Amino acid sequence: MRRPQPPPVIPGVLAPHIPAETYRRAQETGQPIILVHPVPAPPRRTARTYLIGVAVVTAAGVGGMGLIVAFLALLDIATHTAAAIGAVAGPLGIGGITVKLTRPKAK
Repeated sequence: MRRPQPPPVIPGVLAPHIPAETYRRAQETGQPIILVHPVPAPPRRTARTYLIGVAVVTAAGVGGMGLIVAFLALLDIATHTAAAIGAVAGPLGIGGITVKLTRPKAK
């Protein structure tokens, strides 16, 4: 004949204890037994969690500013190039329409 095995033990989980006097009184009167089991508070976030978010947002901001600066530099170079070409070329004619790229020097 096999002996009954005890129930498995889960680490950190304890069965609630009911005092014998309370159990007997509940059996005699039919009153229910209410067990209150405290729920542990959720773990707090560490500083590392917040620092990772701050680092990602900062990197995105610096990258966005870099893109804006590169675009403005490209725009500046394009305008200087167009002005230099306009000064050298003089009037430009396409299909009978002549356009002066720069203002005349003398009025």
